[in-house]
Amino acid sequence: WSETKVGKTSLIMSLVSEEFPDEVPLRAEEITIPADVTPERVPTHIVDYSEAEQSDEQLYQEISKANVICIVYSVNNKKSIEKVTSHWIPLINDRTDKDSRVPLILVGNKSDLVEHSSMETILPIMNQYQDIETCVECSAKNLKNISELFYYAQKAVLHPTGPLYCPEEKELKPSCIKALTRIFKVSDLDNDGVLNDNELNFFQRTCFNTPLAPQALEDVKNVVRRNMTDGVKDNGLTLKGFLFLHTLFIQRGRHETTWTVLRRFGYDDDLELTQEYLFPMIKIPPDCTTELNHNAYLFLQSVFDKHDKDRDCALSPEEVKDLFKVFPYMPWGPDVNNTVCTNDQGWITYQGYLSQWTLTTYLDVQRSLEYLGYLGYSIIYEQESQAAAITVTRNKRIDLQKKQTQRSVFRCNVLGARGSGKSGFLQAFLGRNLQRQRRIREDHKSFYAISTTYVYGQEKYLLLHEVMPDFDFLSEADLACDVVCLVYDINSPRSFEYCAKVYKQYFIDSKTPCVVIAAKSDLHEVRQHYSLSPHEFCRKHKLHPPQPFTCNTTEAPNKDIYTRLTTMAMYPCLSFWLWPSPPLCLLCGAYCLCMVVNTHFCVSFRSHARLRCMCASNRCTYCLCQNLLKLELLRSIKAQLRRVAVGGCLLSEEDFSLTQQVSAISNVEGSIFMEASTGQLIPSDRHMAQADLKNSTFWLRASVGATVFAVLGFAMYRALLKQR
Repeated sequence: WSETKVGKTSLIMSLVSEEFPDEVPLRAEEITIPADVTPERVPTHIVDYSEAEQSDEQLYQEISKANVICIVYSVNNKKSIEKVTSHWIPLINDRTDKDSRVPLILVGNKSDLVEHSSMETILPIMNQYQDIETCVECSAKNLKNISELFYYAQKAVLHPTGPLYCPEEKELKPSCIKALTRIFKVSDLDNDGVLNDNELNFFQRTCFNTPLAPQALEDVKNVVRRNMTDGVKDNGLTLKGFLFLHTLFIQRGRHETTWTVLRRFGYDDDLELTQEYLFPMIKIPPDCTTELNHNAYLFLQSVFDKHDKDRDCALSPEEVKDLFKVFPYMPWGPDVNNTVCTNDQGWITYQGYLSQWTLTTYLDVQRSLEYLGYLGYSIIYEQESQAAAITVTRNKRIDLQKKQTQRSVFRCNVLGARGSGKSGFLQAFLGRNLQRQRRIREDHKSFYAISTTYVYGQEKYLLLHEVMPDFDFLSEADLACDVVCLVYDINSPRSFEYCAKVYKQYFIDSKTPCVVIAAKSDLHEVRQHYSLSPHEFCRKHKLHPPQPFTCNTTEAPNKDIYTRLTTMAMYPCLSFWLWPSPPLCLLCGAYCLCMVVNTHFCVSFRSHARLRCMCASNRCTYCLCQNLLKLELLRSIKAQLRRVAVGGCLLSEEDFSLTQQVSAISNVEGSIFMEASTGQLIPSDRHMAQADLKNSTFWLRASVGATVFAVLGFAMYRALLKQR
């Protein structure tokens, strides 16, 4: 756009026909240059303006739609040059938003008519108006710089100088420095403050899909050495050297190099991380949860190791700040230290660090994707987006049907009246007794606690959530969980009433396992002001008896109850058999599911005769506690049953069913013993103390014997009644 008779229409005609037109119309038709004939591979739509044919309103509409505007003046006409600043630039600025100004290109046409350059006159104008990207002198008649003109116009849109560089100060703008600093820190894989040759090559491949030759790397570092003293350190590129290189690129007109780097790391034209980069699409069906996968944990482990400079397996406050320097804000508040495990100094441990990431992914996967984006997960691991770090679990209803799950994170909602001990129950899970809990500030308290437990030798995360005691307004989020803890204070007479009402209102018909916790068990127990005592209530509703719990201990509170909660969450259909004290595998110390099933005569699990214990060394070996059953014991049980049957005691169908169950279990245990005895021997590194072995064998025999004699006694009692 420009004054009349400066040659703007001739420029368009010369570009299209590649020759100077004999007759020039008042206004050229709108044309589109295809993407395949442009250097930047983008289509370009060119619109001419004629003051004679178009109104001011049409001009304003075209200005609002333009991505770049070329203001044409005649190099031999001083009046047209003056009107650039007196008319055209003010008019354009008035019609565009200050925060989204359109880049301008000054075009000096008819350079063939003069022998001198107009650049001395134009340079002050360029310094005055930051929206001006560049100035090009050309000639429509001689076809001089015609294609270059439209190349610079494309470049001004795709690679604008304005957001990157300040011409007056001759330095990068603060927003550009901030973005490049984050890119440097993400690329500094060992966090030593310099980019070594391997890191520079990784950066080069990431941004430009090709590595640098060793000589090219040295040439780059030599350029930095010649221009600044602290740009290269230990033969690596420092942050100052990195910023200097990009300043040099821009000053030499190679804006596209810096923009390629910025866009590869997720930045838009305003030097803000794009929504598409931070929040990639991920579909989460109902009743499914989100977890981090193996690669994500490996990445987070590398980030932890990168910032744990003193190698104490914990992040000090300074190390946490250093880790989050690539974030625009501090994502973790003081409550995080009361949500995960910390060391004696209150610093977040490695386990606590991973637990917090697991918690964020479970509760707010979009926030987790955002955080991974700031850390550069998709770039370092060369993934399409951060969504590759997320695993969406199977629908919970399918897990219940199949009676197995692949999930690693289980949620336990903790409900109870005020002052019942819910917060203490959460903090005890993190290994904090009452004395340590009293040091926690009120404004630093957390309603969540997450840590790891081991179930059958597998590491699982248990997430405890303290639900606010509002009986009338429990939301779906308050009720959606894998296991429920109902906590009451044994020293408060009205504490249990809340638990009873909540259970009857929300969980009595639910398939979610529920456990009643008798908190503050170190205090004197008082009678609860409810129609039923806690034990009677649990017995009536077929719940496990209230489990005593206290965090008023000298050492860290016992964590067995949390392992049992995780086990119930994993196997809700077996929660009745998994309480209060499942037997332990002598080899690994984990709770033995096969013993639980067999000891309680659950014949439906006979197919689990080959069930194995996953032990600490990750080898599968048949459970020792099954192997210790002596064939003589099984034979004596069978013999006693036969004597009862042959002795003339007529059994009912129910009694005979019990006898069949005992016999079936005996057969199962015998088959396991025979398979294990012919199988692989126990390695020497799994040697068990003889005393522990004898002790476990004694209790195993006692449990089986007591159960068998109870069945026999009941059968004989029924038989005697029938004879009378």
